[in-house]
Amino acid sequence: MAVEVKVRKGEHMEKALRRLKKRLDREGVIRDARAKRFFEKPSEIRRRKKKVMAFSNMLRVRYQNR
Repeated sequence: MAVEVKVRKGEHMEKALRRLKKRLDREGVIRDARAKRFFEKPSEIRRRKKKVMAFSNMLRVRYQNR
C-alpha cells in the first residue's frame, strides 16, 4: 500500500505534509500500524470488537427515537 502525495509547484512543504497526514488518516494506515504494534490474542480481538459493538448498539438505541 503506497501512499503518494506530490508537492505542487510553489507549495510549502508543511502543506504537503498536512495533505499526506490527512490521506494516511483517511485510509487508516496509522490506525492499522498502531493496532499491529503488539500481538493481540484472537480472544482479545473478539472481546474488543464485542465491546465496540455493544457501545454502538447502546448509542443506536439511545438516539433511535429522536
